[in-house]
Formats: sequence, structure tokens, C-alpha cells
Amino acid sequence: MNELEKLAEQIGNELLARGEWLALSESCTGGWVAQTVTAIAGSSTWFDRGFVTYSNAAKIDMLGVPETTLDRHGAVSEATARAMAQGTLAHSRADWALGITGIAGPGGGSPGKPVGTVCFAWASKDGGCEAQTCQFNGDRAAVREQSVRRALTGLLERITSATVNA
Repeated sequence: MNELEKLAEQIGNELLARGEWLALSESCTGGWVAQTVTAIAGSSTWFDRGFVTYSNAAKIDMLGVPETTLDRHGAVSEATARAMAQGTLAHSRADWALGITGIAGPGGGSPGKPVGTVCFAWASKDGGCEAQTCQFNGDRAAVREQSVRRALTGLLERITSATVNA
């Protein structure tokens, strides 16, 4: 079992103990987080679904991301990541949701949002939603792998914190 799968297994153990569900929305990672989660035997008892919303149209159609959010902030923004995570909760039976959007490269970057810029949002059914922007280095594969790691680590931190505070 690799490092990413170990993180997913820890998330699954936490969710299973709480009787809670996870759903995901991914753009730049293209389903890699969902693949990692479903590599864990028994994940069907805590993983509800994943959305790969690569295009803006998919973000709008599948998750209800407001077109005004995309126009105002861009697809790669904390506002869009938040809307993705909240839309994932609204379109699933999950208690926890994750939204990821970024620029994996090698093209697509700009001075304000260079290649390696990835925005994350972690949302819970209790109404909490936290977002973060990270800047990763490396080629496309490296940026995507670092994004999956940060997504899973952030999710585990939030679920564990909620367990302690519950």
C-alpha cells in the first residue's frame, strides 16, 4: 500500500467509525483522489461518489457552481473550489466533500496563477468550508500527485479535528 492509499485508509477508518460519507469533485486531478479512495477495500461503506468536472460547463452543470463565480474569480480560485465542495455536498449524500481545481501544466499558467497553482476546499455537512491555495513544483504528474496528497491530508486533518471536537 502506497502513502496516498494509507491516507485514504485512515480517512475511511475515521468516516466508518462516525457512520459518515465522503464525496469528491476534482478538476486538475482528473479522478486521482477517487481512484486512491476506491483502491481501499470496503470503501463502498464510506465513499459515496466522485465528480470529475474538468470543464467550466461541467462545474456548472454537475455541481451548480455559479457562472458568476467562474467569471469573477476564474476556474482556479478558492471561490470556485468552495463552490465545488459545497455543490458536491448538495449533489450527494456525503457528510464531507472535497473540491480541487488547479493548473497542472505544462501550459495554462499566467503571472497571477502560475503552473502548479492548486486550490482546495474541504466542506462538511455542518456548514463548515475551508479553502486553501498551494503552489506546487515539478511537471504535470508531480503537481497532480502533490495535489492528491494535500487533498487527502487536509481531509484527514479536518475529519480528525471534528472527531476530537465532537
